[in-house]
Amino acid sequence: MNTASFRFHGALQDFLKKRERDQTISYTFKGAPAVKDAIEAMGVPHPEVDVILLNKKPATLQQAISAGDEVDVFPVDAKYNWPVGYSFSKNHPAPKRFILDVHLGTLAKSMRMLGVKTYYQTDLSDNTIAQLAQEQQLVVLTRDIGLLKQKVITWGYWLRSQHTQEQLEEVIRRFDLWDSFSPFRLCLECNTPVLAVDKECIMEQLPPKTRLYFNEFYQCPSCKRVYWKGSHYDRMQGFIAQLIKNRNG
Repeated sequence: MNTASFRFHGALQDFLKKRERDQTISYTFKGAPAVKDAIEAMGVPHPEVDVILLNKKPATLQQAISAGDEVDVFPVDAKYNWPVGYSFSKNHPAPKRFILDVHLGTLAKSMRMLGVKTYYQTDLSDNTIAQLAQEQQLVVLTRDIGLLKQKVITWGYWLRSQHTQEQLEEVIRRFDLWDSFSPFRLCLECNTPVLAVDKECIMEQLPPKTRLYFNEFYQCPSCKRVYWKGSHYDRMQGFIAQLIKNRNG
């Protein structure tokens, strides 16, 4: 049996047992496992990793470890100023298209309300999510750490919070979506871009008070759902404004 030393930094410690945080962890192994296999055996899913230093030199997830190696593993974090070529996220930037697991329906709608392309269906298995993420180049968002460990997933993020608004803020910050906001561009139900529609064409679909107080409407060409800028739009605009204020302040 061989032993290598691992140290996880920053947000990667969220995946460790409390007694292992801010500590060097001894990893015992046979043969020559890949770094990816070792870090996932210790609980850290590979899409959360941005930089690996193997004996103080940059390494890949597929690189094998040997007895006595010292491995430092870092998350994506703006505070680190890495030399060119070190950062996985800079070498292979994540697309601003997402696929969410079946438990994140409310987050999916919130992301679509912001205009962020978000694939979501209630009947997708973990294997299907991983396959779609690979085929369509999507970022996986989930509360299931096991899902993120599937080897075909390139980009992914484990949501720390269980509350939708906090989850949304996590995603915006992690994937730098500040310039991607386009509220009411997408249908909240089917992710299709909506189109402006004359009030007269959808009058029968409108609640009485909406007919009275609103004149600007949008409709999904796919599922025919109708949208207008009501109180939910105002709340989302306020949320965006507060996010930007927090970012700049």
